[in-house]
Amino acid sequence: MSPVPTALTCLRNWPLGTHHGQSGGKHYLVSKTVFAGGRSIKLVAHERGGNDYISLCFYDLTAGPRLAPCEMPLDKVITFLSQLSHERNRG
Repeated sequence: MSPVPTALTCLRNWPLGTHHGQSGGKHYLVSKTVFAGGRSIKLVAHERGGNDYISLCFYDLTAGPRLAPCEMPLDKVITFLSQLSHERNRG
């Protein structure tokens, strides 16, 4: 599967609200908000104990899906989402 569909699947499957996650061996606090009945998603992630930051919006448009990073390269967002996993039992 190519990285973009994998990233979009990970984004759609990520739970709403704020949760602990891991991507690329780093730990993040990840917040997901959904608007317009799921047609718009905002995701923000802050690295725990570090300086990394991820921010993106996703739009499910009539013309097709659009993944829009906020002031960072698209490749960084795709890689982050493709590797994102939920951390269990983390406080």
